[in-house]
Amino acid sequence: MTLGALTLLAAAIAVVWTLTEKSPRSVSERLSDGEGLLNLALEALRACVGTDSLSPEHDSSAHQLLATLASLTGALAPAVVLGIVLIKLFALRPFVWRRRASVSHAWAADFPGYARMHAESEDAIIAVRFYNHLDNLSVVDLKARVHLRYLERSPHDGSLVIYKKWLRVLDEKGEPADERSWLAVERGAPFTVWIPVDAPVPQLPVSEIQGKDLSRSHGAKLLVRLTARTVGMGTEVVDERWFDLGGDDFETGRFVPLEPNLEKDVWTWRGWRDFDRLLPEGDDPPVRRPSSSVPDSRRSAPPPPRAP
Repeated sequence: MTLGALTLLAAAIAVVWTLTEKSPRSVSERLSDGEGLLNLALEALRACVGTDSLSPEHDSSAHQLLATLASLTGALAPAVVLGIVLIKLFALRPFVWRRRASVSHAWAADFPGYARMHAESEDAIIAVRFYNHLDNLSVVDLKARVHLRYLERSPHDGSLVIYKKWLRVLDEKGEPADERSWLAVERGAPFTVWIPVDAPVPQLPVSEIQGKDLSRSHGAKLLVRLTARTVGMGTEVVDERWFDLGGDDFETGRFVPLEPNLEKDVWTWRGWRDFDRLLPEGDDPPVRRPSSSVPDSRRSAPPPPRAP
């Protein structure tokens, strides 16, 4: 995109330069000289990237202005391109998110105790899934927190006011807590953040969550924020994802689970290809099914083919 913009700028400089130059040839003759225009455009392009300079006519203000513009562009363009490259190199996004958050019954959660507690309940639970796709960087001490952001009319002047509410999530014991934490973040291991709704969700959008009635609210969104530390570098990695409660970011149903095999590479486990899919209706797991011996981080979410 940068190269294309510089090329267009160089072409414009070449055309204006040709129109304003002092020459015994007519304007049509100068513009019809394709080879001359091409050479001038290439010279202007080299000036715009900082490897050459234009030689303006001393008594032509237009040429002086164009040459100055090309020189300034040539000084700034390399710095901008280098900055973009550095940002791309060092802005780590180690996590790949599932496209939508799924809303299912609370008894379908991966925590047996919580599931049994809600066996006769119609309450729903929101599941947000993601996985670590980095091979050459170890991430540890992963923590997930969830905020609800919504707008409501002020009772004083009727203006919209932004409110934020810290939502509870299920911790490693399956109990409501302020955050969910994982000590180790294995390569390719899927993770799930379970967010209790504490209310039934007969249909989308979610109109109530953890005691907050959203029927009169505007622009309600869930923010899921992840923080972790890298091994060796000692730097903090932060990633987040917004889910619009009134948009297309939610779907009802339980996600397709993984079928892990610890003797195989994690990317060959069954279920990864269905990372964004839901179980067919009626295929929810039994409430009292014995829990698997596979750690929660490995059985709570499945991703697509291996990320690049």
